[in-house]
Amino acid sequence: MSAQNAIRSNKTAIHEILSGDHRLILNKVYENKLMSQRDNLKSINSANAETHVIELVNKIMNKGEDKCKDFLNLLQTDGAIKETFPQLASLQLSCTPLLSEPVQVSSCQHNGNMSQDVYQIISRPVGLCVIINNNNFKDGSQRRGTDKDAQSLAEVFRCLGFRVLMCEDLNKDQMDQAQTFVASLADMSQLQKFNFKEWDGSSFVDPQQVLEHGDAFICSILSHGKKGVVLGTDRNPLPIKEITRKFRGCDQSVLIGKPKVFLIQACQGSNIQRGVQMSDMEIDDDTSPLTIPEEADVLVAMATVEDHASLRHIVDGSWFVQSLCEQLKERCPRGEDIVFILHYVNDDVAHRETSSLAKQMSEVRFTLRKKLVLPPQCT
Repeated sequence: MSAQNAIRSNKTAIHEILSGDHRLILNKVYENKLMSQRDNLKSINSANAETHVIELVNKIMNKGEDKCKDFLNLLQTDGAIKETFPQLASLQLSCTPLLSEPVQVSSCQHNGNMSQDVYQIISRPVGLCVIINNNNFKDGSQRRGTDKDAQSLAEVFRCLGFRVLMCEDLNKDQMDQAQTFVASLADMSQLQKFNFKEWDGSSFVDPQQVLEHGDAFICSILSHGKKGVVLGTDRNPLPIKEITRKFRGCDQSVLIGKPKVFLIQACQGSNIQRGVQMSDMEIDDDTSPLTIPEEADVLVAMATVEDHASLRHIVDGSWFVQSLCEQLKERCPRGEDIVFILHYVNDDVAHRETSSLAKQMSEVRFTLRKKLVLPPQCT
């Protein structure tokens, strides 16, 4: 892949990361003669940090392939940039794997520290993927289209080697108790209490084997939300931090040091980006801002940014979940890691819009210490 395409593929992530200290990156670009003093001053005088960075990246891309190569090299080698923007290390800026067969890591990662840079995924099954699918609420409302999301997630993660479990229509206390059970797997009677079902490749059926954690864990919550929380079917809030804390890597936890991914399809606000009327779309109302996980080895991906609604088609499912599943199916066989894939999800969701021009932007935060690569186990 060319340097220009590498920048284009990571554009959203680069904007977000470099906006943290736009003056540093602008000055570094000027010092390395990638931008003229006139262009540099014009960018610094722009309206806000994000605008600075957007203008910078666009100008670099317009200067051709060689300038793009120099820019990528600067991001990866300059000491001050690496120290100020450690998140850049999670991006694949030097090359993009083009492998057609499932591999453990991408071609960019073939080096002496490969085993230290990538989470070890050797257990079979890979681990558990738990879906909480809240469709029918106590007030009589429904989240139409959510069953499509649940099935799409089940199909993808089963193909990636996970045992996929789902429970439906839980109130706040039931959600809390179900997560406590999943974290410990101490009392198997809870399977019946919460009516857990397992995806067998074509439908959800009663689990046939004892549950065990593997080398990775996935939790997807499909519900309504408010700021910092997801809602049970009784519309009572359960803080997202309380959910992730249940999987804290204590000495007794089988998930210590293992990646734990939380996928939240719920709103962070009632605002709709550029939206008016949407006859075929619904919003997962209220809010839930993306909180930074406190524990190591955790990734939280949210359907939308703070103060905005997430959009769900009443038949085809939500933009976020459907884009996520599409990108996983396309990119996991190439050996791309989950953070890299989620950048593509962000970009895809950001470019979607309804007939009434309503838009959405997903967001990701993580404390993963390594790259998480999930090669497909199915053909």
